[in-house]
Amino acid sequence: MRLAPITPANIDRALAVRVRPDQERLVSPVVKSLAEAYVHPEAWPRLILDGDTAVGFVMAFVDIDWDGKGVDFRSGLWRLNVSAEAQGRGVGRFAVAAVADEVRRRGADRMYVTWEPGDDGPEGFYRRLGFRLTGETSGGQTVGVLDLKV
Repeated sequence: MRLAPITPANIDRALAVRVRPDQERLVSPVVKSLAEAYVHPEAWPRLILDGDTAVGFVMAFVDIDWDGKGVDFRSGLWRLNVSAEAQGRGVGRFAVAAVADEVRRRGADRMYVTWEPGDDGPEGFYRRLGFRLTGETSGGQTVGVLDLKV
């Protein structure tokens, strides 16, 4: 698997990435993420490819002013959409590791993520990858952090 920047050549494949219907309330569609990336220079959107097949979409945030006060800058995972037919094949795990590599490459030693709370949400997935709860919420979502120090 690999990540690819969103380009005119692959944007339609990115827009076609759809999660399972029961997950649609848990993550915004790719089209909203790309609109947000257009207006937020901190966004880092990528198409997840398995060979030439689009299997997901991931968007990181890099050095975002977390509280709007200019003192707490964070990087991490903003969105993760794994296509319904590709779920259970390690796509999500690959995407989180790829974002961690990019965040680490840019000099951060922590990576953040937010998720919709609830029994059917992705908390278990993120916790299995090593994220721990910060005790914070952001926009009603749970905030997790992963230590990237080697």
